[in-house]
Amino acid sequence: MLDNAAQVIRQILLACAAGLLSLASPPGGSSLGAGSATAAPPPDFLTEVMPVFAKGGCNMGACHGNLNGKGGFKLSLRGEDPQTDYLRLTREFAGRRVNRLQPKASLILLKPTSQVSHQGGKRFAVDSPAWRLLADWIAAGAPGPQADSPQLVRLVATPAETIQFAPHDHLQLHVTAHFDNGEQRDVTSQAVYDPAEMRVAVSETGLVQRQDFGETTVLVRFLDQHAAVRVAFMSARPDFVWSDPPVANLIDRLVDARIRPLKINPSSLADDGTFLRRAFLDAIGLPPTAAEARAFVADANPNKRSQVIDALLLRPEFADHWALKWADLLKNEERVLDTRGVEAFHSWIRDSIDQGKPVDQFTRELLTTQGSTYERPATNFWRANRDPLTRGETVARLFLGSRLLCAKCHNHPFEHWKQDEYYDWATVFSQIDYLLPGNQRTDKRDKNEFIGEQFVYRSGLTETTSARTGEPAQAKFLGSDETPSFGIEDDRLLALADWLTSPQNKQFARTQANLVWYHLLGRGLVEPLDDFRETNPPANPELLDALAEEFIRQEFDLRSLVRMIMNSRTYQLSSEPNETNAGDTHHFSHATVRRLTAEQLLDAQSSVLGAAAEFAGYESGIRAGQLPGVYRVQPREVDGQKPGDRFLRVFGKPARQLGCECERSNETTLSQTFALISGDSLHQRLTSEENRLAEWASSERTNATIIDELFWSALSRPPTASEQAACAAALEMGEDRLPVLQDLAWAVMNSKEFLFRH
Repeated sequence: MLDNAAQVIRQILLACAAGLLSLASPPGGSSLGAGSATAAPPPDFLTEVMPVFAKGGCNMGACHGNLNGKGGFKLSLRGEDPQTDYLRLTREFAGRRVNRLQPKASLILLKPTSQVSHQGGKRFAVDSPAWRLLADWIAAGAPGPQADSPQLVRLVATPAETIQFAPHDHLQLHVTAHFDNGEQRDVTSQAVYDPAEMRVAVSETGLVQRQDFGETTVLVRFLDQHAAVRVAFMSARPDFVWSDPPVANLIDRLVDARIRPLKINPSSLADDGTFLRRAFLDAIGLPPTAAEARAFVADANPNKRSQVIDALLLRPEFADHWALKWADLLKNEERVLDTRGVEAFHSWIRDSIDQGKPVDQFTRELLTTQGSTYERPATNFWRANRDPLTRGETVARLFLGSRLLCAKCHNHPFEHWKQDEYYDWATVFSQIDYLLPGNQRTDKRDKNEFIGEQFVYRSGLTETTSARTGEPAQAKFLGSDETPSFGIEDDRLLALADWLTSPQNKQFARTQANLVWYHLLGRGLVEPLDDFRETNPPANPELLDALAEEFIRQEFDLRSLVRMIMNSRTYQLSSEPNETNAGDTHHFSHATVRRLTAEQLLDAQSSVLGAAAEFAGYESGIRAGQLPGVYRVQPREVDGQKPGDRFLRVFGKPARQLGCECERSNETTLSQTFALISGDSLHQRLTSEENRLAEWASSERTNATIIDELFWSALSRPPTASEQAACAAALEMGEDRLPVLQDLAWAVMNSKEFLFRH
């Protein structure tokens, strides 16, 4: 007999797979037959009827769970309010939805089986288990929610994680519901399955079928509980041999522990030039100079990679680059903070990083500082987040990796956050208030635009009203039982800072470690970065926990964490895949190729050309990676944009309205192509009479020397023989080298090798 060939659902034997099935009763047991059966109790509304509507998708947002319902029938979203759902099912529409006298004439049986017109289409068949359960419930009088109905406390899906190698192409899941009365119930056929990617398809009975090779997560839902299953379907690879690469630190050991069972070998190390360019761009946002690249490649010291990493961490550009990342997240932009506030806030962020301020202390100061937004710049964090709900969402996203926005209107669909918890958490931030001496909006049509100094202080306002109950919410820390009892005069933010940044709060460390990993490896261990939840597990949970523990042990020192990651073999791998890891997108078995950010690309061009870009409101010479805000001069004003400003916008510099990494775009677009081909920013710097190209062209340097210098400056490598020959031939065609050299530089800077970080 095939395993899992059938299931018994409310005394109904269901076939789940093709095959022979034999049944046997234990010695002395009863035979199968209706005569000896005890009459089953009517289906329980909460634990049996409600799951039918979830399984059919009836109470989803796209159907009757919509805010306004569908077709005159509204259910609570994902069954949040069973009592109201029961009343709407049984009392509305003249009782036609549930016909106790003629159960089969009930609309909740006729419509989902398409016996009468149903905009939502056919959801289940006549005489299917779902149909029979609803029919039995109606025939029993459609009893409502019972006070003594068991409460679901846990959902277990097995196997929780599995690897299947070809020719195996399917997997049967088993789902068990654990109730508070000790009952354990097989709900495999009643659970809802949502694969995260189209690599697999999942049947109504939990049969996972491979659609493509690779790894994905299947979200399993039943009532208000969730579980996640990690499934990997891999090609057979019968001749796989583990390459046994060297281990530089714990990162490599934990990455190898993940990829080896998948029969994946890591790529080889990147060559010296590729590594150096990657390290410079990731650590300080700039490419190495030609001299730096030549010296590094020529250096025979076996420790030169760790030495250059140490040197990069001490450069002032390190603080510039990582301040840019935090300025994005902290919404440091001029419309809300004004120009002086933006520059003060940016200076504080940059100085904090430059001085090695631990990330926990940095966070504490953001949360607890009061006073002038000019004199005490950390207060601009609260100036940028002006109401308790926004503050709660922002702090949860940045420092706990949690998206709470869904819980503002209803219980979170994929996480355990309830709507009440959202407002309790927001109440923690309701004491913050502002004094605006002489502060005026500069544009009455723009509610965001202010100019002038503000004072952030703690007021006596202590409550936020719950949208669900209309009653004052109670200040509570998110997902914690450690919230102290607050009096009116107690400083909630000080208590919050103590709790949030405590070494015992592992989630803070995990969130920050994941952020650093993302910036260095190109993908977070949890993706998206602000979506930590049980149903979105890390790609490598052991690695994330180890990084968090290291970060705590290092006393939240940013440079120490960056150093450890960059010194790992995993960070230094080539982006060239091998035959085993070409399809790996989760486990960091090869480097991720990604487009340079807007600031990196603009500054890299300027570095090659020796000509600075222009930005409105700034003196010449400032780099894109050093800009404090978004627009020092607003675009609508006269001369509000310079070529550099337009370039940054086209290449995805965020407006800093959301405070999320998702706001920055690193996608490639048609407008970017036009900016590179004929954009004014690049053209202006290419044709500048004071750039490096003009100096080279007028010097006594040979063509070969100039070509060599160009390639080392742009790509951190010498030209190949064919590249040298082609460039030399072009330079020798005309009497004036400068226009030809401009064309060559333009071509090199438009190459994929230059535009992307490998």
